[in-house]
Formats: sequence, C-alpha cells, structure tokens
Amino acid sequence: MPSWSSPLRFPGNWGRRSGVALAAFVCLWAGYAAAQPGTAVMAPAKPAWVNVPRIQGHLVAADVGLVINTNDPNSVAVGEYYARQRGIPSEQVLRVTLPVRPTLTAAEFESFNAQVKVAMGPQVQALALAWAQPYAVECNAITAALTVGYQPDLCSQTCATSRPSVLFNHPTVRPYTDLGVRPSMLLAGRTVAQATALIDRGVTADRQLGKRGVAPASVVLLRTTDAARNVRAAWYPPMPAMGQPDPLVPLGAQLRVQDSTAESPERVVLLQTGAVRVDNPAAIDWVPGALADHLTSYGGQLLNTSGQMTALEWLEAGATASYGSVSEPCNHWQKFPHPQVLLLHYVQGATALEAYWRSVAWPAQGVFVGEPLAAPFGR
Repeated sequence: MPSWSSPLRFPGNWGRRSGVALAAFVCLWAGYAAAQPGTAVMAPAKPAWVNVPRIQGHLVAADVGLVINTNDPNSVAVGEYYARQRGIPSEQVLRVTLPVRPTLTAAEFESFNAQVKVAMGPQVQALALAWAQPYAVECNAITAALTVGYQPDLCSQTCATSRPSVLFNHPTVRPYTDLGVRPSMLLAGRTVAQATALIDRGVTADRQLGKRGVAPASVVLLRTTDAARNVRAAWYPPMPAMGQPDPLVPLGAQLRVQDSTAESPERVVLLQTGAVRVDNPAAIDWVPGALADHLTSYGGQLLNTSGQMTALEWLEAGATASYGSVSEPCNHWQKFPHPQVLLLHYVQGATALEAYWRSVAWPAQGVFVGEPLAAPFGR
C-alpha cells in the first residue's frame, strides 16, 4: 500500500492553485489512525471536522473500462454514447451477455467477473457499467461484488458487519495499480434519454466549480426526525459560528446543515438526508455534477416503483451520482456514504466515482450509480 500524503489542515495554511484556495482540515476526534483506509470509527460526541488526506489528481477517461450488456438495447445505446462523449479507448470497452433482471446468481456473477478480469488490462483503474439492471448479486450490490469481492456469508444475516473497503478515505488515483481494486459505478437510467442526459450533466460539470468569479455551490445536509435513518447527522460538520467564515467557500462550496423541512438553497452540489423518500427532488436547484443520497433500506433497488425512494430517482431529478443499498443493511452508518469524507474528497477535485467509493467503509450492499467521471471541482 502506498504511503499517504499529508492530511489537510483547517483553517490555516491557505494555498492558491488555479484560483482555488486549498483549506486544510484538522482531525478533531481522538486518533488519526481511525481514519486510515479500511477502518471505521465511533461517531463524535459533537460536530467536528474529520481528517482526510490531501488529494492530487483524479481519474480520467484513459483510466476507465466500459462494460456493455449486448442483451440490453438500452445498455448498448447508452454505452456507445458514453464512449463517444468521454473518449473511452475502444480497447477498454467490453461487451458481455448478461440477464436483464435485477439480480444475478453467484454463478452468473463469477462468469461475468472472470470476463472482466481477462478483458481489462492493468491500465484500467475503474469501471463504468452501462445499465440499470442487474444491480445486485444475491444480497450484494454488483458494484461492490465487482470491486471488492462477492461476500456470500452476508446473505444469511444482512444486518451484520461486512468486509471493510481498502478504498475508504484513501487518496489513491490509481486504485488498481496501488490496491488491486477497480471501483465501479452503474451508468444508469430508466430510459436511454435519461441516461444520456445524465452523461451530458457529468461532462458539463467538469471544472466548473471552485473558480474565481463563480459563486459557491450549496452543500445541504439535512437532519430528520426519523431517528433510525438520521444516524449520519452525527457526522455532519459544524456550521461556522456567527461572524466566522465558512471554510468551504474558498473551495467553491458553502455549508448548510438544516432541518429537512427548511427551504432548499440554490445551486446544490451535495445533498444528504435520512428518510424513506424526499418530496419532489426535481424541484431542487441542482448544479451539474451534484451528488445526492438518502439513508434507507432499499434505495439501491433501482427499478422498484413502490415504497422507498431509489437512488435512480435522484438522477431522474437532476443529480449526477447517488448511492443506495440493495438489501436490508440496518442503519450502520458505515454502510452509507460518510458526509464529510464524501464532501472533502469531492471539493478537492475527485470524480464522483472516487468521492463516493472513498466515503463508504462497508460497501458490500451498496450500489454506486451515476456518471463516474463527473468532477466539478477538478483541476
């Protein structure tokens, strides 16, 4: 495993790079070792900034392998469009034949996984899967099974802890080279039109935030009265004291920690909440590249049209990437995106795929969905 770069420190040592001020975040919980890759820690007793490593660079099209399911006409159309729009190298496009249904069996997955391993060379650091289904392998999410390995034992007790991810809070921009894993994301839409619109938002997002003369985008972290689903609120960062500057503003963002009933700010780049669903997410003023997710049991069952809101609904509303669990995870916060890790990696220029994968400590049951290369804070 490569050595870590020095952590960011806040609020001192402001630097300027391409017109962007780099803030540094001081670890305010006991023990920096708790933030190392593959580990998880107890929630703080009160709001505090957490420690993240300094990020340098991000994934680009030459690092991405694209997988298309030829059994699914939508997958073919979306995958070919993505390859053109992002310039994915043709030798890194794999066409497979998979069942077009929500869940693969373990045997079907192993055959698929073997094809990926054979086809993708060592230069491929991450994967984009151009479909909305299959999104699961038994009780595992397909993106997790493909990235960190299928975990069959979890299916006998889905509320149990799952294998920690080596990508959690890790700064590498060469995950396959450094760690032997390829983070993956579903490039999904219910229709071809929705998926191509998602791709267009991702492309439009690149390098648009954190520049001189561009107003900060809003980071909205919502508290709810749903005690079980509100567990991530313990990890929300502290709002600036009256009269004190928001440390995110020099990075191109501004923090809003508020009740879910409060009015949504303009130009939202990140929204997280704990709820079964969110009313009218399409009314939110999303910027291209926005991330959004909610902590609930079955948000990763992408084509579920009843009951809980899905991650796909965030994308349909205008977000560019999301996350949801495909089987009952209980409310372990480690199975969902950590608010600060997600935020602080993204504003440093990580892609949507990198920021989301680095933010989940136990990702086995969670599916990552969106446009992988969107990088609104990228340089």
